[in-house]
Amino acid sequence: MPSDYAADDDHEALLETCSDSTRPHLASGWVGAKNRWRKRQDGQRWLSVCWHRLVQSCRFLTARRFLTVLLVLITMSITYNIVIFYFENPVFPISSAWKEPRLLPLQITCSALTETRRNLSKQPEHRSMTKLRIDAKVLLFVETIYSRLGRDIAELLVHNRIKYKVDVVGKSLPVLTNLDKGKFAVIVFENLTKYLTMDNWNRELLDKYCREYGVGVVGFHPASEEVLIGSQLKGFPIFVHTKMNLKNAALNPASNVLRLTRAGETAWGNLPGNDWTVFAPNHSTYEPLEWASPNSELPSPFVSDHGAARLLYTVVQDHGTYDGIQRVLFGSGLGFWLHRLLLLDALTHLSQGQISLGLNRYVLIDIDDIFVGEKGTRLKPPDVEALLSSQKRLQAMVSGFKFNLGFSGMYFHHGTDEENAGEDLLMEHIDDFSWFSHMWNHKQPHLYDNYTHLEMDMKLNKNFATEKNIPTDSGYSVAPHHAGVYPVHEYLYEAWKKVWNVKVTSTEEYPHLRPARLRRGFIHRNIMVLPRQTCGLFTHTYLIEKYPGGREKLDENIQGGELFQSIVFNPINIFMTHMSNYGNDRLALYTFESVLKFTQCWTNLRLLSTLPVELGEKYFQMFPEEEDPIWGNPCDDSRHIKTWSHNKTCQQLPNFLVIGPQKTGTTALYSFLSMHPNINSNLNSIDTFEEIQFFNGKNYYRGLDWYMGFFPVPINSSSQYLFEKSATYFDGEQVPKRAHALLPQAKLVTILISPAKRAYSWYQHMRAHGDQVALNYSFYEVITASESSNRPLRDLRNRCLLPGKYSQHLERWLTYYSSSQLFIIDGEELRTAPVDVMNSVQKFLKITPPFDYATHLRFDKKKGFYCQIINEDKTKCLGRSKGRKYPQMDERSLKLLQRYYLSHNTALVKLLKRLGHQNIPGWLKMDLSDTMVT
Repeated sequence: MPSDYAADDDHEALLETCSDSTRPHLASGWVGAKNRWRKRQDGQRWLSVCWHRLVQSCRFLTARRFLTVLLVLITMSITYNIVIFYFENPVFPISSAWKEPRLLPLQITCSALTETRRNLSKQPEHRSMTKLRIDAKVLLFVETIYSRLGRDIAELLVHNRIKYKVDVVGKSLPVLTNLDKGKFAVIVFENLTKYLTMDNWNRELLDKYCREYGVGVVGFHPASEEVLIGSQLKGFPIFVHTKMNLKNAALNPASNVLRLTRAGETAWGNLPGNDWTVFAPNHSTYEPLEWASPNSELPSPFVSDHGAARLLYTVVQDHGTYDGIQRVLFGSGLGFWLHRLLLLDALTHLSQGQISLGLNRYVLIDIDDIFVGEKGTRLKPPDVEALLSSQKRLQAMVSGFKFNLGFSGMYFHHGTDEENAGEDLLMEHIDDFSWFSHMWNHKQPHLYDNYTHLEMDMKLNKNFATEKNIPTDSGYSVAPHHAGVYPVHEYLYEAWKKVWNVKVTSTEEYPHLRPARLRRGFIHRNIMVLPRQTCGLFTHTYLIEKYPGGREKLDENIQGGELFQSIVFNPINIFMTHMSNYGNDRLALYTFESVLKFTQCWTNLRLLSTLPVELGEKYFQMFPEEEDPIWGNPCDDSRHIKTWSHNKTCQQLPNFLVIGPQKTGTTALYSFLSMHPNINSNLNSIDTFEEIQFFNGKNYYRGLDWYMGFFPVPINSSSQYLFEKSATYFDGEQVPKRAHALLPQAKLVTILISPAKRAYSWYQHMRAHGDQVALNYSFYEVITASESSNRPLRDLRNRCLLPGKYSQHLERWLTYYSSSQLFIIDGEELRTAPVDVMNSVQKFLKITPPFDYATHLRFDKKKGFYCQIINEDKTKCLGRSKGRKYPQMDERSLKLLQRYYLSHNTALVKLLKRLGHQNIPGWLKMDLSDTMVT
């Protein structure tokens, strides 16, 4: 370094040759070097003056003077080194004004960040009239159900709530049309080779479908074990080169496929994997969508005439001018984050807008635990100032953005003096943030067994908020450690409503923490529960050195990784962070500013924010099907058990269900089971007697606590079997899904009799209970009622006929439960030989020791069925309504019902054989034979 700065001119010239992204770093380094040189020059001048004066004073040297000079020289040497080190290392803590080091911001520069207003109105919608002829569904062809890429594609579709069907490539195609409408909007092949080598018959059918309905194809070229150079794809004027090692990917800004994805930037660095395929088209139908540069020398034809490496096409668009079918071909899988975005855009383009994701993304960042935290980790005044500054920068990217602060008032001013000053500064800026209530003492709500105590603590936090002028009308609250929201703690919801008028909350735990793509919302007690996303920051990650994997892993999460993809794939993003993330290294500020900048660089998304209540309303407008909750079993998740009220027990749920249907003998089975000393049924319901009817009606919305209240806690859980009988469960459309979510290991018992006989028995049952429709119409009039008939008559017709479609309802149950969990009882055999049936039931349920029903059941001639033996002379039978004698069904109705149930009974025979039943029930053979004779 010269003593003057004549080299500055050369430096400025050098800066002019640098890229926009490099120039600021080089300029900054140059200025820093000049400043350090000036400081060093000043230090050297000072030392030179001191040395000159020392020499002048030592003209006459004596032994004493010599020792003095030597001591002075040593002191000056030490001082010189300290000074020079200080000048060259200004952050060295030698000054009392030393500041804590902060995490330097991630350098993200792109043209999108310099635009004052981003014009998103020009993004193509890809819509056409043809979309009316196709369903918004993807047909995904995989090699096997275990294929890695196939699973990645399916997971991406699930995350974006895109409907799909998976089919293993084989000898036949699935049904592609339904009447005059196409069942699929896009066909995706995880292995392009399987599409190219498909047998002629299937290929012609598939291509005809694609042309007729305007359906496009997505194909992924598989990794190749051998190197292919200029190999032509079968049947197409395009060539491939495999086993490529690439770097620096960029997008074609002229492509009409891009909608969500934004072109204009370069993903610098090596692309993941070394088995990329690149495409070399030989027809105008092809246009590059993505290209990259080689990491090594290339053979012809990938080198220009001048010897320079060409840009290599890694994703290409086929406009369909060659054979009438549009396609998008990928030279690698979804391991490269940019391909996930491109696949979504390809689906939108090729489906002509039928599969289309909105471009609005809402972002809410909760800062939890305000005023909570150990001394030394809490916010100081500079941290609060940094929070405000960061918020202003985020507001420039996210319209309407404010940090949302959750407070626990009990710990206000519990830090150091400097941290308490930081809290005072927060109070001065109350209006600059949004606020929500946490818990007064940060205690988990599910630990409160007493509602009064929980309500009292909430009121303490509200009183604190009132005293400090913190807003109390946000309608939003979050419970500590996910507790009480899910699994639901009913006291929490009640207190929230009463004290804070909470309308919306959020959790990561519904239905489970992982996988994040399956998180959903629900509504309980009129409180909207929104899914919360993870950003990678938790209470223990307040220093970069404590972040798992370090800064490299965090940056990977931000730049195309999980956090970035969360924002892209979720229309509403709620992130929970903690106060400690915003002090110390200020990890959260670094993380969110960086990922939102990256999102603006690479997508055309509109980043927005609004109040939590409005977010809740928007969420359920988008996904109304999620309003109904699905109660899972807390015992199946260790995280759920930890946040479940400790007065609950996993043994307080039934081991098996008697699911019906009605009028087949379920009450008799219920009484026989209740006789067993080791079997306990649910407590009776005031409204429905022995039936709870939880999974198929409004009772389901009362919640899990209400349901479990019907089951006594077993004295000895190892010898007690709990069961529930609700005959209306059998044909309920939502029941199997709900039951399996809560009781996945439960066994199922059903009873079947002739569906015609069951329908007639239900009609007579309604007459006996004074139903006016049944009293005013004959059975034949009921079962022949049309859709133009009055509503009560149609309802009675449906309750008579629909449960008898046995195979249809059993198939629905078998969608969720395995065949080994299902036991089917012949209702006629239960009436005539209950002892044999009950022995079989005990064996199926694996109940030991077995109960001797032969000594406890006796046939009652007056009743016409078996009853419980009380003593040698007396029996206990079912009530008067059971075993009632009805007039015989008229012949015309019987023949009509046999014809009506013909296809259903035939399907039932096939189902029973598939389930391994050797003997077909006599009533089923009779119904089928009589029908065939007729």
